[in-house]
Amino acid sequence: MIINNISTLIGKNKMTKSEIARLAGLDYNTVDNLYRDKTKGIEFETMNKLCFALDCKSGDLFTYIPD
Repeated sequence: MIINNISTLIGKNKMTKSEIARLAGLDYNTVDNLYRDKTKGIEFETMNKLCFALDCKSGDLFTYIPD
């Protein structure tokens, strides 16, 4: 199982979804859907932009837990 850590990282950085979207150059709805874990996947370009905005590594965005 893959756990989405994006909402945790946004909170940890004390930023809003709007701030992340603006800083990353992403649509607010994209960030909101990722925040609410309502997506089936994510593009590498989106991950790259989120890592820049959240000052993290790609492995920080998600955690793998064996089923």
